[in-house]
Amino acid sequence: MNFKDIVNRDLVNLQNCESEPIHIPGSIQPHGFLLAFNAGTQIIEYCSGNSAAFIGTGYISILGKPLADILGAAEAEKVIHYLTQKDNETQPPLIIKANKHSFNANVHTSAEMVILEMEPLADESLEVNDLYTQTRKFVAQMQGSATFKQLCQAVADETRSLTGFDRVMVYRFDKEYNGEVYAESKKEEFEPFLGLHYPHTDIPVQARQLYVKNLLRIIVDVQYHPVPIYTIDDGAKRSLDLSHAIYRSVSPIHIDYLKNMGVGATLTISLLYQGRLWGLITCHHYSRRNISPYTKLAGQLQGHFLTSQIDVRQIAERHDRNTEIEKALDATLARVAALEKSSVFELASQPELLMLTGASGVAIVVDGIIYSSGLVPSQEQLKELVNWFSHATPSGVYNTVKLSKDYVAATAIKDTATGVIYHSLGKSDENCIIWFKPELLKTVNWAGDPTKAIEKDEKGLSPRKSFALWQELRKLESSEWGDTEISAAARLAHALQRHLHTIAMREEEARYLALNEKLRKVNAELQNFNWISTHDLKEPLRKIQTFASLILDKQNDNLPDQVAHYVERMSTSASRMSLLINDILSYSLLRNKEGAIESVDLNVLLQSIKNDLREEIAEKKAELFVDELPIINGVEFQLRQLFLNLISNALKYVPQGRQPKITISYEIVERTNPFNASIPLQTYHQISVADNGIGFDNIYSTTIFEVFKRLHGPNAYKGTGIGLAICKEIMQNHGGFILAEGKEDIGATFSLFFVLKQPETTGPVL
Repeated sequence: MNFKDIVNRDLVNLQNCESEPIHIPGSIQPHGFLLAFNAGTQIIEYCSGNSAAFIGTGYISILGKPLADILGAAEAEKVIHYLTQKDNETQPPLIIKANKHSFNANVHTSAEMVILEMEPLADESLEVNDLYTQTRKFVAQMQGSATFKQLCQAVADETRSLTGFDRVMVYRFDKEYNGEVYAESKKEEFEPFLGLHYPHTDIPVQARQLYVKNLLRIIVDVQYHPVPIYTIDDGAKRSLDLSHAIYRSVSPIHIDYLKNMGVGATLTISLLYQGRLWGLITCHHYSRRNISPYTKLAGQLQGHFLTSQIDVRQIAERHDRNTEIEKALDATLARVAALEKSSVFELASQPELLMLTGASGVAIVVDGIIYSSGLVPSQEQLKELVNWFSHATPSGVYNTVKLSKDYVAATAIKDTATGVIYHSLGKSDENCIIWFKPELLKTVNWAGDPTKAIEKDEKGLSPRKSFALWQELRKLESSEWGDTEISAAARLAHALQRHLHTIAMREEEARYLALNEKLRKVNAELQNFNWISTHDLKEPLRKIQTFASLILDKQNDNLPDQVAHYVERMSTSASRMSLLINDILSYSLLRNKEGAIESVDLNVLLQSIKNDLREEIAEKKAELFVDELPIINGVEFQLRQLFLNLISNALKYVPQGRQPKITISYEIVERTNPFNASIPLQTYHQISVADNGIGFDNIYSTTIFEVFKRLHGPNAYKGTGIGLAICKEIMQNHGGFILAEGKEDIGATFSLFFVLKQPETTGPVL
């Protein structure tokens, strides 16, 4: 049987430390040994190369054997039972006996494998009673800490006392995972790291992921030589996931990093908050150091206590600020509720508006007018910024502490507007409210140059060698906007937007009321005009016609020809004007008069019209061809006027000497309304009135229905140009439409479209 190690030898050829597969190094640290067995068969498939130094049996004799053969049946059963517990992290450390020695054991699973890590039981192990005492002491310190920072300092102090490490730091991450030493406990002779920042590259992505999976990691001696893990060589490429292993061999890059710092041993406890890596408790010792399982457990408990307090302490510290914000918000919302547009400037000048967000300035833009208070950019700069917001923020919401990142002109307004909260107020792109913060110069102390955190040379990747203080002056950034401040700004902006919308609606309503009043007066004047047309204008016209007729009848023989001609023209003009007044009055009455809808038999209606026109029909020897017509719902007198106008026109507009032929046809059609695209496809009664008259050019098929629109001179054919306009109006009153089609000297066709299914109700025609 052949054996092989699974050491990952590709680690030295990395081009990017973030691609380093640190979870499968294929080796462990030498202060303990490792066995990995199949969960189903309990056959050992992996063994570290140093097992003989601990239990007297080497990996060659272990691999391929059942776990019970190596540890004994009772101890193997103890491992399996421990593994079946729901959460073995909260259980006391597992003690395993092998080859007459006692070992501290760590058990976890990886895919189908169970990984067992063991190291000799330390004589100075912290007893359970001591652990209880330590826990009570920590709880008392936790309750006595006034602020969260004091609590972190207490954790650092107590962890150093507990573990005996030379330096203990509470290390927290920002949003980009850059780290800051937030609290520190150390021996006096060491230089302080408190307040130093470390770039996110110091702890790459995959390392942070492992810190979430495995909450405790120890490096007993940074000078260690990795111990390879062996397996049976069956020709397959093998690896073992050590994400949860405490003894996992560490990245060579990280080992170099610690050596460059002068560190001899480390202990790291993860601090998780809401499933995210909030920070670390990082312990440094400047020589080799190991601690017992109970001490590790106590350290882990302190980490749990600390993360459990993050919410509590942060909420407590935010409480006063939140109370202040809520008070300011309530006062501001009360002013918004009573706001008039003319008093927006009063709202902008209220100190509570700035208190809401901790801003130094605020501007409200309504209908192009800027109302501002505090420290804000100039009017011209504000207009340019508002214009940029209207195009660059389709959501209408934006906040930042570094405006220059997105807005190129931000450097010119850094003293007033480096940080902004922007909310659109709707209605127009320019209506908005903006809070401002100025630039806040900030010096950040880094442990070495963060731009050189990882260096690459011909030997591969290596961490920076210098951790000397490196200062960065951060420019073009403001202080942070708190979550509560951002939320309060959104609530205020939403309330202001709704109120301004209400004001706009009231203004629009007032405009409509004023317009309606004007229309009422105009309609009254038009009605007065109709009365004048009916009485004041028609009366003198009748007198003119009467006197002209008398003159021509009684004095015709004595009148000079020229005078008689003038009198005839005067009489003709008066008749034409009377006809025009009658048509105007008819058109006006048509638009305003209400009529009852009833069933109208168009066959009876057409027969009545033919009787009225029988003399003209006989005189012109006209021929009428009429299909069987439907019964439709409508206003009878309007429908009568409709068909009377069309047939009269067909009789009137005929070339001299041509016999009029008029065809009235009927069919049911489906089509859309060409004058209203919103009306869907409908079924119509189509009634077409076609003649063989003078016709017209189809370019006039629409304009022919306009009032006073005539295609011929007033002397060519009698008429006022209102008849077809009346026809169009009648069809609209009946919910339909009329179309015209003509061909010069051939004839014209006027098609009427009535909706086939009309409501069977009575009421006014609108």
